[in-house]
Amino acid sequence: MFVRTERLLLRPGWVEDAPALARAIGEEAIVRNLATAPWPYDVAKARAFLSQERDARLPSFLIFARTHGAPRLVGGCGLGHTPDGKAVELGYWIGRPHWGLGYATEAGRALVELAHALGIRTLTAGHFVDNPASGRVLRKLGFRPTGRVVPRGSEGRGEEAPCALYVRDAEDGSMPCPTPPVPLAA
Repeated sequence: MFVRTERLLLRPGWVEDAPALARAIGEEAIVRNLATAPWPYDVAKARAFLSQERDARLPSFLIFARTHGAPRLVGGCGLGHTPDGKAVELGYWIGRPHWGLGYATEAGRALVELAHALGIRTLTAGHFVDNPASGRVLRKLGFRPTGRVVPRGSEGRGEEAPCALYVRDAEDGSMPCPTPPVPLAA
């Protein structure tokens, strides 16, 4: 499955993407804000990640900026199960050179719409409390804080860190995603 937005192409990652993925995510400032990415992150870890089997009902994408030339890898996003397996959560990361350009919000909006199309009515998300920019993105996407902060493991940090939890229900009047993505054929 592929998703196209105004500026982005979201597509599954392939093993051939490993060098570009390692370059894009391979900064401690990025990895420390993720729960499951290890640090240091190198091409071998990127290959292993891209080789993992995925639940087809919960897509995972690399985010590419659509340019006049070849698309440029700027981040990653996807849907996955929460650590307890009871809910579906949205996750994303953006490479440092692309911070502040709205790519996380644009890709997140596409994922929210895709989740809705897949019949997922409730999404959760979280961010480490020392990463407030991620909380701002989640609020733009219509997520609302639950008021809960829980310890969550971070492979990149090598320890648990406080994580603020958010939820977005399709029926709760959360902010709609005004620019739906255009799904492309698989």
